[in-house]
Amino acid sequence: MDARSPFLDLPGAVDLTDSGVPSHYGNPLPEQRALADGDAIVDLSDRAVLTIQGPDRLSWLNSLTSQAVSALKPGESSETLLLDVTGRVEHAVRLVDDGDTLWMLVDRPEAEGLLAWLNSMRFMLRVELADRTADFATIGTLGDPPLPIAAPNGVPLIWHDPWHAVTPGGHQYARGEHPGADWSWSERLVPRDALPSLVARVRSGELTVAGTLAADALRIAAWRPRFSTEVDERTIPHELDWLRTAVHLSKGCYRGQETVAKVHNLGHPPRRLVMLHLDGSEGVHPERGAVVSLDGQEVGAVTSVALHYELGPIALAVVKRSTDAVATLTVEADGTAVAASQEVVVPPEAGAEAHVPRLPRLGAVTRTPRA
Repeated sequence: MDARSPFLDLPGAVDLTDSGVPSHYGNPLPEQRALADGDAIVDLSDRAVLTIQGPDRLSWLNSLTSQAVSALKPGESSETLLLDVTGRVEHAVRLVDDGDTLWMLVDRPEAEGLLAWLNSMRFMLRVELADRTADFATIGTLGDPPLPIAAPNGVPLIWHDPWHAVTPGGHQYARGEHPGADWSWSERLVPRDALPSLVARVRSGELTVAGTLAADALRIAAWRPRFSTEVDERTIPHELDWLRTAVHLSKGCYRGQETVAKVHNLGHPPRRLVMLHLDGSEGVHPERGAVVSLDGQEVGAVTSVALHYELGPIALAVVKRSTDAVATLTVEADGTAVAASQEVVVPPEAGAEAHVPRLPRLGAVTRTPRA
């Protein structure tokens, strides 16, 4: 399959990451405005599309991953996490079922490993897995543009991001008004051979495009984690407030469930997600992986960074739980220390939700009030 998207043939298209899709078309900030207004589409044809068919597909995936998906209805969207035995995130999967096939949207680097692991867990169940990336491409949008949505079984294949609200069985650590409440992101599958016709419609002015930089900036402002950026080898869902949409806390047993329950009910996640407002006066911006410090001590790292059309330079970062939540942090950028104010996503006190009552000390005298 040709990894280079035909969208790169559009005027001004630039691929900054060698992903095969446009990062921008020469005007990143106006592209953000168009995307935020619901007028633009984003070429995500570098993403992978996997499928599970068979009558056991939903109950089987339900037994393996963090979200309750056994009763997923045709056309309904969800997301789920595949955890290791210690509760660390190994894969994040966006799901939509069409009544016959469960469609799994994942970042391209995940696809091969996820498919191999799922195949190893089939046993005698009635499921069949396939990689359909060569047949279908993903288009992202915050609106509802006219697109040739694939519907091989009569149900349009549109994944609506559930991030706008806490899903049933989930839990939100973020306090107060959530910037994701207005997040209307969706990912739409189109036949891959339809991409050239979409490019022609852009050239004619019928469709408006935005690059992946625009999508990332708006995602960061919505505090929305992504597997390819926010997750490392130590990540547990609590650290990214991912219990909000990707974890069902009472669905029953799955790999990593014990850690999820213990941290949520009795403990605290060791790290926490923050959004940073970066000082742009020096004219330099950090890259993913840049060290975040407090008083000269390293406390975390930047996971995503962008220039937002309203907020200016912003970033998501994962820092130690004990990091002072009101302190101004420092981020390294091209040899320059950039000041960064925090917007708390996951508060330091996140977790310990069981409210286990304290027992009296051994030997303590319990006095009964007189009538």
